[in-house]
Amino acid sequence: MPKKKRPKDLIPYPKSRFLRVKCLNCGNQQIIFGCSSTDVECLVCGKLLLQSTGGKARILTKILEVLS
Repeated sequence: MPKKKRPKDLIPYPKSRFLRVKCLNCGNQQIIFGCSSTDVECLVCGKLLLQSTGGKARILTKILEVLS
């Protein structure tokens, strides 16, 4: 007899998240996308915060919070 799937198995959840990060140079806080396809710079000082890799991005700064 086949096993019934639970409802939570039928709903795919994204593996990507929005992140609140803090710039190490100026202390500015920004919200960025964890799988961004472009490089992200700080809006205040211009330092590179996130480097695109084609999949999940390389985060070059401190993560303060993971937003859902």
